[in-house]
Amino acid sequence: MRVFVTGATGWVGSAVVKDLLAQGHQVLGLARSDKGAQNLAATGAQVLRGSLEDLASLRQGAAQADGVIHTAFNHDFSKFAENCEQERLAIEAIGAELEGSGRPFIVSSGVALLTPGRVSTEDEQPHAPIAAFPRAPETTAATFAARGVRVTAIRLAPTVHGLGDHGFVPRLIGIAREKGVSAYVGAGSNRWPAVHRLDAARVYRLAFEHGAEGGPFHAVAEEGVPFRQIAEVIGRRLNLPVVALAPEDAAGHFGWFARFAEIDCPSSSARTRSSLGWQPQQPTLLADLDQPGYFAPAP
Repeated sequence: MRVFVTGATGWVGSAVVKDLLAQGHQVLGLARSDKGAQNLAATGAQVLRGSLEDLASLRQGAAQADGVIHTAFNHDFSKFAENCEQERLAIEAIGAELEGSGRPFIVSSGVALLTPGRVSTEDEQPHAPIAAFPRAPETTAATFAARGVRVTAIRLAPTVHGLGDHGFVPRLIGIAREKGVSAYVGAGSNRWPAVHRLDAARVYRLAFEHGAEGGPFHAVAEEGVPFRQIAEVIGRRLNLPVVALAPEDAAGHFGWFARFAEIDCPSSSARTRSSLGWQPQQPTLLADLDQPGYFAPAP
């Protein structure tokens, strides 16, 4: 099948592109820069120049494909609300192009805010947008289910790891270097689900091959890794003390990242594994993190 992939040069999207190609699919990938276009073409994918802001390019890509996998998002948290609105408009543009076609449309979401404090499952409703977190891709995409589009979501674990990671764990490493300690909050027993990017990529591809039926799907390999264990590996690798912070000191240490450092969001992927026949094959978060490459200076 011919799949249009947004975010095709990104951390998750580039892995999705390679997995689709390896399984014989054709890929039309969105790229906004010359370097991104060159890297994408080198994988064997066809390149469509455009961006999330260029809604015409999104409609063009959707029109040329048998379905769409949407992985793009601007992770500049200094303008998070603006980026959420940009994503909403992008999803609406793609959905409108697919309307009435019965083609699959897979969007990216997350498990972190579903049911803090207890294990979430695929049966949970997506969290409602709030002022502090207005992102709601599942809610936006779901409106097209009644308009002839086969819509579903891949809910990613909060840490999608692997060498080259530039997400939450590298941010923790950077904070530890800056502060001189690797910290956790309270007992550090709050849990972070995790998935390797290559395992996550297979969830997208399998969901697409299943026609987006039976979702949403949880790209979660580990139900919940205690935050203290993550901090301990970082401390050992950086030869820094590992310390417990009182909750009232978390914001001073972690800044805006404190809410993520404190969140307890274990999540199950049992239904995803059963319905898609998916089994994680890559290293666990702690095994992946316990490598020199995770601590190499950024290029």
